[in-house]
Formats: sequence, structure tokens, C-alpha cells
Amino acid sequence: QVQLVESGGGLVQAGGSLRLSCAASGRTFSSYAVGWFRQVPGKERMFVAAIAWNGASSYYADSVKGRFTVSRDNGKNTVYLQMNSLKAEDTAEYYCAARYGTGWALRAYEYDYWGQGTQVTVSP
Repeated sequence: QVQLVESGGGLVQAGGSLRLSCAASGRTFSSYAVGWFRQVPGKERMFVAAIAWNGASSYYADSVKGRFTVSRDNGKNTVYLQMNSLKAEDTAEYYCAARYGTGWALRAYEYDYWGQGTQVTVSP
């Protein structure tokens, strides 16, 4: 089992920045790739970014490419999502998720463990 806890969400003005954290406990976190997803009420959970087990590769949705950066510190069992140049359309509940194995994935069903989410609200 892996337990994930997100933090760092909040209210920010458009153009501002936030850094989300995903803290893991349980089994060896370095064996897991991690993804970030976001969801607004009434819509499906959407892929945002993902990072491989060792941080050597990452992937981003087109909507956040160049603005968001995913990173990880396996020594601290934590994955980060640095969000810059935030837009109103980035407003959502943000979730981190972990999947066993080295490679990241783009679809929610490919992840085994999920955090409880953290709300990000960007005011226009």
C-alpha cells in the first residue's frame, strides 16, 4: 500500500504561482511513477503531468506545457508540481496518483493509488 497526501493548494490570482506537494508513505516510493490529474465538478479527471520513478523523464498535457513542472525527491518521498503563470482555467481539484513500475501513464485507470486532492482556485 502507498498512501498519498497532497498539499499546497489555495487561492491565487491569474499569473501567479503555486507549488503542490504529494507526500507518500508506505512501500518504497521510488518504485512508483507518479501522475498529477485535475478535475472540475461534473467533468472527468484529466491528466496534467507525470514523472518516472527516478525523475529521469516526465510528460505534460499540452494545456500546461511550459507553465508547470513536475519533479520528485525520493529521499523525501515527495513529488512536486510547480505551477506558474496560472490561468482561471487551471482552477480544479488536483490529485496525485502512483503506479507501480518505472514508467508514467496518461490515463487515470492506470494508477493504483490516489491522494484525497487539493483545491486550486485561480481568480481572473
